[in-house]
Amino acid sequence: MNFTTTEQLVLASASPRRKELLSMLGVPFTIVTSDVEETSVQAMTAAEYVEGVALLKTRDVAKKCPEQCIIGADTIVVFKDQILHKPTSYEEAIAHLTQLRGHRHTVMTAVAIILADGTEHTMVEKTSVLFKHVSDEMIEAYVQTKDPFDKAGGYGIQTSGALLVDRIEGDYNNVVGLPIASLVQKLLTLQLLKLHV
Repeated sequence: MNFTTTEQLVLASASPRRKELLSMLGVPFTIVTSDVEETSVQAMTAAEYVEGVALLKTRDVAKKCPEQCIIGADTIVVFKDQILHKPTSYEEAIAHLTQLRGHRHTVMTAVAIILADGTEHTMVEKTSVLFKHVSDEMIEAYVQTKDPFDKAGGYGIQTSGALLVDRIEGDYNNVVGLPIASLVQKLLTLQLLKLHV
């Protein structure tokens, strides 16, 4: 598919996975990261929290890049109404994955778009993920790879964390960190992208 844009697009994320997904569109963009404290966001629900964090990051980058179109995102894992953040220790990673084992959880990614004129748009995509009932040894072996430590919930579905997953319902790329199909529809609706046939 051939997309074009007349906007100066900025991805407000240091995530190599989000960079790779946005690159699928074949349009130029730059990367500028935010310097915000994500845990400063207060919210009543997980969806409000993840949307708040995505907006916080995107607004921070919008200040650095005036009159450009900023796309930011945040991904969280929610289990039994509790947000499982990126684990900060070996023990926390084990605890996250032990909780998720044999159960279903929700991955939410919020995307915030701030237009060159300052107008804000947000969306929250949800994917349901069911974990296999894996052994303690498998969880420990995965944590020893150090893969869990930069990932919400303590696993990456695009890495060997996939070996813990039984099935998903929803957008796989949303679990990776950017619901690219929904984002493209939003960018087309906002006329930030044009599709050439």
